[in-house]
Order: sequence, then C-alpha cells, then structure tokens
Amino acid sequence: MQSRSPASRTGRPRSAAADAAILAATREALVDLGWSKLTLGDVATRAGVAKTTIYRRWAGKNELVVDAVAELFDELELPDRGSLAADIEGVVLQLASILALPEARSGLMAVVAEATRDEALRERIRASVVDRQKRLVLEGRSRAQARGELPAEPDPASSARTVDLIFDMVAGAVVHRTLVSAEPADEEWVHRFTGVLLRGLAGDAAHPADG
Repeated sequence: MQSRSPASRTGRPRSAAADAAILAATREALVDLGWSKLTLGDVATRAGVAKTTIYRRWAGKNELVVDAVAELFDELELPDRGSLAADIEGVVLQLASILALPEARSGLMAVVAEATRDEALRERIRASVVDRQKRLVLEGRSRAQARGELPAEPDPASSARTVDLIFDMVAGAVVHRTLVSAEPADEEWVHRFTGVLLRGLAGDAAHPADG
C-alpha cells in the first residue's frame, strides 16, 4: 500500500528530524491527552513545527497515530538465544513490554477501533505494523530451519501461509492477553505460551496440510 504521506511531491525534501519530532510528540500527546482530545495542533506545538508541516506528511490524525505507534514496534528485534523456543520467548517479552506502554496501548486500541469503519486505515495498519513485523517470523523460522529445529518449506505459497499463521497466533495471543484481558504477559506466561505454540508447529510439520 502506498502511504498517504505525499513523499513523492517535488519541492523541499522531508526532514527526518521533523518526522521523528512529530511522531514522538504524537506519542506524548496520547499519554497526556488520550485519543479523543489529541489534536494535530497540539502535536505541532509539542513538536515545534507548523501544523501545515504535519498535513504535508499525514492526511489526518488516524494516519499519524498509526505511524507513531508503528515506530514503537519497529524497535522489536529477534534475539539469538540458541534455540527457537528461547528466541520466541525473547521477542514475545519485548512485544509485551511495548504493549505495556501507555502510548502503545491507547494508540493501538484507538486506531483499531477506528479501522472497523475505515478500510484505508485498516490497510495502513496492515502495511505499517503487521507486514513490517512479519520480518521477525521470517527471520526466526529461517534461523530455526538452519539449526534443524524446523523443516524447510520450499513451496512459496505454503510458506507464506505458515508465516501469516505464526504471526497471527503470536500477535493475537499477546495483544489479547495484555490489552483485552489486561493480564500480565510475564516470563511464566510467555514460557507456557511458547510451549503450546511449538507443539502446534511440531504437529503441523508432522502432518502438513494439503495444498
């Protein structure tokens, strides 16, 4: 999906420093004001930029908040702890830590709610958060296959479906645990969840689905 931000316009190039300041100010405003009271004018004041600077980059509040939250998830890294189980536990604990942040919690829940009636916003969430973070699944699975912990999956279509499924199971479980159930995703829960996930992957490898 193409961003609504008019990056392709001619004229002065975008300032990375201004972008970073605007996204940081958006997260700060989310914590201080909440979704309903957050305005682009307030974000502009906090970021030290003109409101027109924001409108040149983002079409509105929804898109801006998605990108501000997405930047938090871009900090996720897959640690190399020596085994697939340990690697999964490491990244899940990172994800839970990010979701515990007030700005991530309020921003994500708000844009998901808005996206129920805005297809373009759903696409932006998919492109900015979901698709970008699937890199972690790809990296982890490739590493596990190199270790011999998971079998190779040479069919591209089947491989893509597996990546989607793993991502949905991990992200769905952690988001539900932290944001819906409001329960801690602590080390004990993460360890138990990882065990269930790996038993499912082992069963899928033993009994691959028909194409």
